[in-house]
Amino acid sequence: MTVPVPDQILPAEELRRVHFVGIGGAGLSGIARLMHQLGIVVTGSDAQDSDVLAALTAEGITCFVGHAAPQVGEADTVVVSTAVRPDNPELVEALRLGVRLWPRSAALRSVMIGRRTIAVAGTHGKTTTTAMLTYALRAAGTDPSFAIGAEVAGLSTNARMGATDVFVAEADESDGAFLVYRPAGAIVTNVDADHLDVWGDAAAYAEAFDRFADTVGEFLVVGIDDSGARELAVAARSRGLRITSAGFADDADLRGVDLRIEGGRTRLTATYGGDPLVDLDLAVPGAHYAQDALLALAAGLALGYSAGHLAQGLSQYTGARRRMELLGEAGGIRVFDSYAHHPTEIRADLAAARALAGDGRLVVVYQPHLVSRTRELGADMGRALGAADAVFVADLYVAREEPDPRVTSALVVDAVDGPPARLVGPVGGVAEEILPDLRPGDLVLTLGAGDITSVGPQILALLDGEA
Repeated sequence: MTVPVPDQILPAEELRRVHFVGIGGAGLSGIARLMHQLGIVVTGSDAQDSDVLAALTAEGITCFVGHAAPQVGEADTVVVSTAVRPDNPELVEALRLGVRLWPRSAALRSVMIGRRTIAVAGTHGKTTTTAMLTYALRAAGTDPSFAIGAEVAGLSTNARMGATDVFVAEADESDGAFLVYRPAGAIVTNVDADHLDVWGDAAAYAEAFDRFADTVGEFLVVGIDDSGARELAVAARSRGLRITSAGFADDADLRGVDLRIEGGRTRLTATYGGDPLVDLDLAVPGAHYAQDALLALAAGLALGYSAGHLAQGLSQYTGARRRMELLGEAGGIRVFDSYAHHPTEIRADLAAARALAGDGRLVVVYQPHLVSRTRELGADMGRALGAADAVFVADLYVAREEPDPRVTSALVVDAVDGPPARLVGPVGGVAEEILPDLRPGDLVLTLGAGDITSVGPQILALLDGEA
């Protein structure tokens, strides 16, 4: 359900009671935490019980499993997830009562008001870059507030109010939310057309990032290795915005050189203006993580912090949930899980997984996400999956869209060139379906933005049962 952004967004401190419909999601759960920490009375509901609801309840937030009109209670503001349908009883009740009805973007903006926000946007790498910048700033001696699109292991949460006025926030473009925030500074990791069910075409998607840049007050850091972000930088600089480019390109302001990926770590040297600045030693493997670290370092420098302290913080980052997350090992088989669902993300994660696999096979279990994305990018997804040694593709996760019998996971499988690839049906039966194909030494990587998350633990449980 798309709820319009209101003309007036009050500071969060002026809100009294807020009810979240869809509180179990990565976005709304973080905002609920932030408001609760500000002393606001927060309640929420979600369709299914989850570890997130249990954690929120333990923190003192009243959570309901399932949706019912009475749960709106005496809320002054109701915040609605985009996944909520128009006939949701709590949404219908909020409309009947005439209470303040906000989308996620307005709720997060209300927390930002009065704080110096650094918004991290881009098609890929937002979560990692936001988390890395948070780590870097903490090591540099500040205590920023943060809102991240996944739980981060070393932070034990996805959102927290800090003691300073700096606020680091992941800025999602999927529904235009990032156009609401008005940050002091921003990072754009890349501009690689996605969410075309919302934006229509690649040109409109890129234009949304131009509009986002126009909302930035002080500085913009761009991932210069990406052509879309490079074009954005040129346009933003012509309008007078202070730009720092970061990446491996020869003309990057903050440039990474001497990249080495070994033993599950990523090492490189950051140079500025051609001169060595600081060495980075990251506890996560992959060139894309090195790019994210350079962007976080550039933003920290723009805020006035020292390269040495920022680098120290970056070295402490160990990953976020569902970002090449090691789930466990059983029967000599390691199982990882990742949120990657776009061809660019798939290529990056498979490159990192290949380095981790060593002499073992890389076995990928993928679930396409969204009808519109699979229609546009399904063949490219399949080509990206070709870097694995074996590929299994589950049924498409429809999510918020209507099914289309012409758009299925077969579009992905048919485009895989090289390794054996096959359809494995509904997610619920995937683990048992692929178990006979696995052997000791394999690295299994589950990929996708849907309920593919259940497959990795099921594989480990089955392997443990055979031990």
